[in-house]
This record gives sequence, C-alpha cells and structure tokens, in this order.
Amino acid sequence: MGHSAPVWDSQAVAEIVKDLNGIDQVVLRNPQGASVTVSRHGARVTSWRNSQGEELLFTSSKGMVKPPKATRGGIPICFPQFDSCASLVQQGFARSKMWRVDDNPPPLKRNDWQGMSFMDLLLKPSEDDLKCWPHSFEFRLRVYLAANGAITLISRIRNINGKPFSFSFAYHTYLAVSDISEVRIEGLETLDYLDNLCKKERFTEQDAITFESEVDRVYLSSPNVIAVLDHEKKRTFVIRKEGLPDIVVWNPWDKKGKAIADLGDGEYRKMLCVDGAALEKPIMLKPGEEWTGQMELSVVQSSLCSEHLDLELQ
Repeated sequence: MGHSAPVWDSQAVAEIVKDLNGIDQVVLRNPQGASVTVSRHGARVTSWRNSQGEELLFTSSKGMVKPPKATRGGIPICFPQFDSCASLVQQGFARSKMWRVDDNPPPLKRNDWQGMSFMDLLLKPSEDDLKCWPHSFEFRLRVYLAANGAITLISRIRNINGKPFSFSFAYHTYLAVSDISEVRIEGLETLDYLDNLCKKERFTEQDAITFESEVDRVYLSSPNVIAVLDHEKKRTFVIRKEGLPDIVVWNPWDKKGKAIADLGDGEYRKMLCVDGAALEKPIMLKPGEEWTGQMELSVVQSSLCSEHLDLELQ
C-alpha cells in the first residue's frame, strides 16, 4: 500500500507508491478512474491510464532497470540537451536524477486549471551536475490530470546563474499503439524536417506520416496541435503544446529495434515516439529569466481526421 501524497483537488486521490526499485512514485487518480503516475527518478511519467484502466503509454518489457540508468518508455524529460555531446550524456542528465516532490507548490494562476489535480516535482543541480554543465537552475515540473483523463505537463526552468545559458528540451513521449503500420500522424504536412537517418539533411513533408520503415525526424516550427491516429484501436491521440516549436517523430523499426538492448523483440510495433521539443534553436535564458514549455495529451475515441478535432490550444 502507498501512503498519502499532497492532494490539490478535493475530488482527486493522490498517493505515493514505490516501484520495484523502491523509488517513490506519485499517483493521481480522478473520480472517473483515469490516472497518471510520475516517478521521482527523472520526473518521468511512468503510466497514463484512461477511465477503463487501459495504459496509453508504452514501456518496454525489458525496461525495468536500476538507477541511474533510465527506463525506456513513458515520458522522460530531456534536458539540458537532446543529442549527445562531449560533456553530457545523450538526452541530458535530468532524466537520471532524483527529483523532489514539492509538498507546498505555488498556487494556481489560471482559473481554468481549477478542479484539476496536480503534482509538482523539483530539480536543482548537484555539485556533480555543475562540473559537467556549470549553470545554476531551478526546474519545476507540474503534471495535471483533468476530469476527462487528459494530462498536461508544464516545465518551468529558471536561470539562477550569474550569466546566461542555453539548453535544448524534449518531452520524449512513448505512445502505446496497436501496430505501428496502422498509425498515421496528421498536422505536420508541408513542414520542413531534419532527417537524422540522412545526416540531418533538410526535407519537406508532403503528406500525413505513415510508417513502413525506420523514422527519426525533427519537424521544425510545427503547429501547436497534431493528431496521432491509431486505426486499429479507432483512437486518436491529440497533442497540444506551447513553447515547444519542434516535434520529434521516432520509431526504430525492426533492424535497429533488435539492436536496442532494453527493447523487447518486436516491441517497435507497439510504440511511437512523438515529442514536443525545442531543438533547432536552443532556449537562451538571461540571469533571473524563466522559460515555460507545456504539452497536453488527450485521447479521442474515434478515428476522425484531425480536421474534425478542436485544433485550438486550450
């Protein structure tokens, strides 16, 4: 059994449970039965379930590893960079650090958040972090769960350094799909993208995205709303974002999937990464400045084309 966590909505249930490694996870459940679980390890969303209890995020069957290695799946936070570089690990150190649950989070600033349950996790750099990335910051992640089961992740990164710094960022979102060959992404048509399979050469997307082979792309200056249609499940993921100009689309397909040690055989078919990100143009923060990046995930139980969806950011 878990023990109580701070509850910021009287209609919600919040508790802290431990995973198989003994690490605390905060679980929010709404009265309709939907839930979201966030681990202190990396502030990773480890589970997102609808009111029927169905898991909406993919986690590899080989994904249960011990810290500091991050588990493959859910929604890891990539900060302060996404690609590997000389002094930092690939996808940044934030996803492998232990975050603190804030028992006294700042109050809500917008009335339309009222009635939602939420949790806050905090990260500040350790001495070891400052050795490899010498910038002081405060990173606050707030995760909301709405009555309709939608989740919203809001990252606030504040420069408490004496000098400017820049960073890249991504919500590395592993969506659970029925079969990757049955999935289509709408909303990225006509956009330029950088193809990581072609040395980041720039191309222009011509149509809705479907999958027949490995895909690893960064779509630039993307709209704030896109749709991921899963035809077999007759379900559409709707992704809304603010402060995140880019979208990463990734599936390793068969050959590369087999080479990934913490991905089960054939599991590439059950996953698709669609990340709200800021990659092409790093975020620059002056001393005292704060950046905010927001992503909302919701599900429509239909296979309607995105033109029928509400494409305005709520």
